[in-house]
Amino acid sequence: MSEKVIADFVARFSLDTFDSPEPVKGRIVLSQKRLVLASGDGSKTTIPLSAIFDINVGQVPAELESFFQDTITIAYREDDRRRSVVIEAGTEEVSRFKTVLFKAELSGAKARVKHPARVGGRVTDASFQPSKLKIRPGVVEFVGDESVTVNLANVTHFQRDTRDRGSVLVVRHADEGQSVTSEFAIESDRKLNLLGRYLRLEYSELAQQAEEVTTSEDEMEALVAIYSGARSGDLAGTLGVDSSRVTMLLNDLREKELIDEGQKGLSLTAQGQLLVSDRIESVNT
Repeated sequence: MSEKVIADFVARFSLDTFDSPEPVKGRIVLSQKRLVLASGDGSKTTIPLSAIFDINVGQVPAELESFFQDTITIAYREDDRRRSVVIEAGTEEVSRFKTVLFKAELSGAKARVKHPARVGGRVTDASFQPSKLKIRPGVVEFVGDESVTVNLANVTHFQRDTRDRGSVLVVRHADEGQSVTSEFAIESDRKLNLLGRYLRLEYSELAQQAEEVTTSEDEMEALVAIYSGARSGDLAGTLGVDSSRVTMLLNDLREKELIDEGQKGLSLTAQGQLLVSDRIESVNT
């Protein structure tokens, strides 16, 4: 393989071209152009990245459920037929591979961005601007004259709409304390579908983690204040409580992994941002 290798690991996998669905152990090699699966018996399957039309995590075809646990399923086209491969590895390895695979598929794709298309319920006069898509863990960025960064923890809703010039992905998310809607069009329907899948997977993972966290009303008010730029020294006045109560609230929020405190002061973790985004969305609707 002449192009740069961006992932190379050993895992179990099963191709739907096999006579038996039982997985085999082999080597998984990903470059910027293709995915290669090499089994121990010397056989090799090469999947061009341009043939992949869906990527999913955790959902396994019914006939394979008894064989796999932590998985990534890749659907692709081969000679006008739909094929799939299920890859099983450790949870962290699957998560890392998912990110680099989406990055290989989507980063650098030509896009058009309208931001913000709406602020709250108000339609703006923004127009579509050319940009290039960039994927980072937990973040989708559209790089252009006016770059747009969407932190996936701040996403509250997304859907695909069909317009005169083709399909767009409509994403509602929190931005600097406001609920805004952005619209993204990608150079191909295949890549737009993959971007939608990436958003669903990342959002579902964050939402599941956030569902496991319970917060009091005081804790939520503190999170909203921190999101809006309040520093630790401002919180007592902002919340109308004494400094000892602020200290207790911050300790509880740290234990729940909802806030961080670095050189720039207090900030929200991804789960903290998601909880605040849900609160902002409920207020604005």
